[in-house]
Amino acid sequence: MKHLAATILLGPLLLLQGRHVRRVTPVLSEPPGPREGRHGAGSPLRLLILGDSAAAGVGAPEQADALSGQLCARLGRCFELDWTLVAQTGATTPDTLQTLASMPAERFDVVVTSLGVNDVTSGRSPKRWIEEQARLVAVLRRDFGAPRILMSALPPMHLFPALPQPLRAYLGAQARRYNVALQAFAAATEGCTWVSLDLAADPAHMAQDGFHPGPSVYAAWAARLAALIAVPVAAPERTTGAG
Repeated sequence: MKHLAATILLGPLLLLQGRHVRRVTPVLSEPPGPREGRHGAGSPLRLLILGDSAAAGVGAPEQADALSGQLCARLGRCFELDWTLVAQTGATTPDTLQTLASMPAERFDVVVTSLGVNDVTSGRSPKRWIEEQARLVAVLRRDFGAPRILMSALPPMHLFPALPQPLRAYLGAQARRYNVALQAFAAATEGCTWVSLDLAADPAHMAQDGFHPGPSVYAAWAARLAALIAVPVAAPERTTGAG
């Protein structure tokens, strides 16, 4: 009810602030570099990294410094890794479902997702978003045989320096609602893990746009994911945070 009241009362101001942010925020490109590859030695592992601009590595100078590059570098130390990155700036969960529908069916052992920020900014309710996340999991299981899905938490949008108040507080509160819902969904869904990072949105660690991660955040995110992927599939813990 508080969120609905805020939407009604602050709607015109939030709309103006959103337009202002889009107008003045630097538009960063997705970094160059490979989006698929094979390397490493050990047990075979097929990995799909799926999602939005954060999954695509926006804020890093090259893919090697982004999530995919840093995660694959870590996993290549202990796995024979066959990996694919499917991510696009601005992607929502419905966009990602459409992308998956156009891909040929293949099998992945682990899928890492990074979704939600664009769903928040597009005004989806947490309930609707979780329904779409459930469809996403069903597609990943049915068409891509994925037994493990690591679902990245939304970042702390209430700390994003690019967002003015009250837009920052409004979007941050909605992002927290998404995280609560996603954590509960993952805990109740076999093979799914909610992955959070207890990192403050320190401007020193963010990209120049004040909205995307910088390389040090991608490094911490990759380290957390790599540690979880190394855990055997039979491990009972499905919901986790850093530290």
